[in-house]
Amino acid sequence: MTAAVIQMCSQDSVGANLAAAGRLLQQAAGRGARLAVLPENFAYMGVREADKLAQAELEGAGPIQDFLRAAAQRLALWVVAGTIPLKATPQDTRVRAACVVYDAHGERVVRYDKMHLFDVEVPAMARHHGDATGAGGGERYQESAIIEPGADAAVVVATPVGRLGLSVCYDLRFPELYRRLAEAGAELLAVPSAFTRRTGEAHWEVLLRARAIENQCYVLAPNQSGTHPGGRQTWGHSLIADPWGQVLAQCESGEGVAVAEISQDRLHQLRQSFPVLTHRRIRT
Repeated sequence: MTAAVIQMCSQDSVGANLAAAGRLLQQAAGRGARLAVLPENFAYMGVREADKLAQAELEGAGPIQDFLRAAAQRLALWVVAGTIPLKATPQDTRVRAACVVYDAHGERVVRYDKMHLFDVEVPAMARHHGDATGAGGGERYQESAIIEPGADAAVVVATPVGRLGLSVCYDLRFPELYRRLAEAGAELLAVPSAFTRRTGEAHWEVLLRARAIENQCYVLAPNQSGTHPGGRQTWGHSLIADPWGQVLAQCESGEGVAVAEISQDRLHQLRQSFPVLTHRRIRT
């Protein structure tokens, strides 16, 4: 059983981004992947957060969703569609950042809407011991101005490579979500992201490996990589980690596909011999 993560440098052209995603998904399928995860905002990254309103689709209709259905069916590949901007009605002034899963027949099987929104100021730099230098020169983000948060729910779906728990980007900083996914039966955790260069360099890999270790799950984490419209920079370093926290495959920068084998036997043997999840005394 093989899974893939897709690394992209999405721009402000839906057509160009979908062409790139199609090419990379085909590479993943050609390397034996049964399931592939696209990054957050794979279909569109504009100059401003508000630009995605013009690209938003109603659930079940639109060029992005049509592309995903067709690609999954054509490649006989399960596709986790990073995030799509979806509206409930054409009049909505905010969207949901929806992570939608399609099976190998092109059927939509489940949807998770990003729960934790990235409303932060990223410091310009940090001291050697990790303390922010103070205000000035940082990056400001306010996703909540355009994105409506999803419901407080743990979404897990059965796939050919195992039971997959869904999350998106900033969710990674909230370990209680991943523990709930593990309690709901997750064996793999998807973390499609557009992690910034600054936060990614500091925290990306260590957080992903921690989520893998503490929940004894595989982690599938595709990220955006490079410079996007408006000058936003993302970190890349998409990776697949095993339940022991080892990085099995990684893309450093630019477009790419990372592929790794998913061993249910290894996962279950580890959980049996090192039963961390059954030793918990504190319940949330």
